[in-house]
Amino acid sequence: MTETRENLTYEKFGRAVRELAQTIADDGYEPDVVLSIARGGVFVAGGLAYALDCKNIHLVNVEFYTGVGTTLAMPVMLAPVPNVIDFSNKKVLIADDVADTGKTLKLVRDFCIDHVAEVRSAVIYEKPQSLVKCEYVWKRTDDWINFPWSVEQPVVRRSGQVLDA
Repeated sequence: MTETRENLTYEKFGRAVRELAQTIADDGYEPDVVLSIARGGVFVAGGLAYALDCKNIHLVNVEFYTGVGTTLAMPVMLAPVPNVIDFSNKKVLIADDVADTGKTLKLVRDFCIDHVAEVRSAVIYEKPQSLVKCEYVWKRTDDWINFPWSVEQPVVRRSGQVLDA
C-alpha cells in the first residue's frame, strides 16, 4: 500500500458504479442475483442492481477489517448467513467496494461456487495483491481508498449517544 490516498466522492462513486455496470452489460453478463458484501458493498450492489435491472439482491455480512490497515486473521461471515438454496442454479454477481487482500471475496465466492450456475465479482477498486482477480473492476490501485461513507466519524455511538457535531 502506498502513502497516497484515493479520495472517492459520492459524485465520483455514482459515475464509477454506472461505468462498472456498463462494462458488465457490454460483456453480456446478466446476473440473476446481486450478492452484496456488507458494509461497503451495499452501496455498490444497490447501484449495480438498478443499472442492470436485477431486482434480486442478497446481503452477506463479513467482518475482516477492524481499522485502517488492521484485520482479523481471517474474514468471518456474520449471522444471518444467506441460504445457499436462494442461489441454486443462478448467475450470481458478488459486489464489493474494494478487493484489497481478496480474502473476503474468496470466502464469499467459495461459499457460492458449488451451488450456483456461475459466479462473478464486481468491485470499484482492486489492489494488486488481491487473491481474487475480479471479472469487473472500475479501477486498479495500490493506494489506500477514502470512501465517502467511511471518512467521517459516525453521528451516533453504538450506545445511542449523539456525537458532537
